[in-house]
Amino acid sequence: MTHTDTDDVRLARVALGCLAEPGNRELGVLVRQVGPVEGLDRLLNGSVSQRLAEAARLRLTDNVDARDLARRLLDTADRLGARAVTPEDDEWPRQLDDLAHISRAADGRAVDRDTDPPHCLWIRGDTGLDEALDRSVALVGARAASNYGTYVATEMAHGLAERGWTVVSGGAFGIDAAAHRAALAAGGLTAAILACGVDRPYPLGHASLFDRIGEAGLLISEWPFGCAPHRLRFLIRNRVIAAMTRGTVVVEAASRSGARQTLGRARALGRAAMAVPGPVTSAMSVGCHAELREEGTRLVNDYKEVLEEVGRIGDDLAPTPRGPDRPHDTLDPLAAQLLDAVLPRKARTAEEVAAVAGVSGRDARRTLPTLVDAGFVIEHDTGYRLAPKPS
Repeated sequence: MTHTDTDDVRLARVALGCLAEPGNRELGVLVRQVGPVEGLDRLLNGSVSQRLAEAARLRLTDNVDARDLARRLLDTADRLGARAVTPEDDEWPRQLDDLAHISRAADGRAVDRDTDPPHCLWIRGDTGLDEALDRSVALVGARAASNYGTYVATEMAHGLAERGWTVVSGGAFGIDAAAHRAALAAGGLTAAILACGVDRPYPLGHASLFDRIGEAGLLISEWPFGCAPHRLRFLIRNRVIAAMTRGTVVVEAASRSGARQTLGRARALGRAAMAVPGPVTSAMSVGCHAELREEGTRLVNDYKEVLEEVGRIGDDLAPTPRGPDRPHDTLDPLAAQLLDAVLPRKARTAEEVAAVAGVSGRDARRTLPTLVDAGFVIEHDTGYRLAPKPS
């Protein structure tokens, strides 16, 4: 491909990302069939459905040429210290291409039907997309997070980031913000996937947080500069969060929650789907508990269990939960069996201990001295009794 051809493809990708809402199935199928340059030409000359052609026409106001619009956006990106990344670029995260497999032709809500891969992503941040997302986990959840949910998200994100995993979320209040802040505090990478232009992050109350993410991590959006967040765009955006990462964790979610939709996308894509349990009395855990009843969703309590789900086999196994170590845990089975038969106050002979424990006298006579040496048992003229516990 010549340099001119490469430029044409890049301009076509940027224009396609502007002229239709992200995820549009009809446009995605067309581009996969004929390529982005021919796909853009057919979109502009009306060789598509009337609905798609009309939507594209309305976005080309003042008779602006589609490729000129793309050039202006690329110039704006340079001025703002941002960049456009398209599927032809080396840093494009190939896992996004999996979205084509769950895009459906059936009629219905656009958000359910139109789940195609993006044509272009707008990025603020220096880290390469492929590098940042190779080992990444999405932590999502309720905006009205409880103290419990905020604590869990913070601990989980901090633990993941400390171990070199990128924490991905949506930049919202509540669980999202807790995850981003914890990853930054750990000195790790975090990526915020936005439902608006990267030049006008939403919510405005997170302006300083987004600046920190743009400096130390990545701000990512399918929507070009100036685009405002709309309710439907958050749902469209969620498919990208699910596809970009190795797995999605819902920390807290109400019964009706966008976080649950993200988890559903992760399951459909074959990614690890995880949910954190909460109090059965909490409205913010109702969604998590409902998701845990879905086949394919795993219960996770901390970052170690998350890593067990998304990590490489044999490298990231979580330790089996257990209580604190006790001195008795070091005893072999016979010694432990005999120790159970020794009384705290009344001394027993070796034969009496053996009889209570159900072992031979020989085993008792041979083993009880080792319990004395270890400090578990005291030997008297009349036999053996338990040593007092240290105060």
